[in-house]
Amino acid sequence: MNKVYGTMSIGMLLTFAVAWAVGSSPELLSIFRDPATMQPNILGWVIMFAPLIMVFAFSAAINRLSAAGAQTFFYAFAAVMGLSLSWIFQVFTGFSIAQVFLVTAISFAGLSLWGYTTKRDISGWGSFLIMGVIGLVVASIINIFLGSPAIMFAISVLGVLIFAGLTAYDTQNIKNTYLAHATHGDSEWLGKAAIMGALNLYLDFINLFMFLLQFLGASRE
Repeated sequence: MNKVYGTMSIGMLLTFAVAWAVGSSPELLSIFRDPATMQPNILGWVIMFAPLIMVFAFSAAINRLSAAGAQTFFYAFAAVMGLSLSWIFQVFTGFSIAQVFLVTAISFAGLSLWGYTTKRDISGWGSFLIMGVIGLVVASIINIFLGSPAIMFAISVLGVLIFAGLTAYDTQNIKNTYLAHATHGDSEWLGKAAIMGALNLYLDFINLFMFLLQFLGASRE
């Protein structure tokens, strides 16, 4: 778990460093988005969907990668995610972003701690939560074209609930998977499993942060 949380934390720092560096520079951000409306251009759409494509590619290639290769891929993914999130520094105030990040960090820590320490088996949550994530992705894509504030509000509410559940579920799953395989002494497998665990918790944190930002973030306008 130290490896999981450590890798995740480095990925988070990399993401927010890239997001801040690009988002605080109108010249750099204009490469991906219209400076006035913040709407993505063609390259912006590519950057927006690149993390999703990379997650699927990572899952498909994990067995062929070494532990070092998996870690490098994760950090590259974290940097690309930073590019896709850079627009928030032009839309929301820096203070509100810091506030929401703190709220997310406290919430995430509590949920992850509960998932790690609870004696309750929550493995049954998995299929329902994954179905919920798929529904969120589909609804979000549809709402890109509809632009409905009501749908966006509903997506944000469900997103917070789903990724709060996933934080606890993924933490317990990572713990149980490690306990089931640690006795085999396969250090290469354990190294890659730690990277996959870090990726899962990283995605939970990022999504929880973004959905909370929709509620708590203060607009610059």
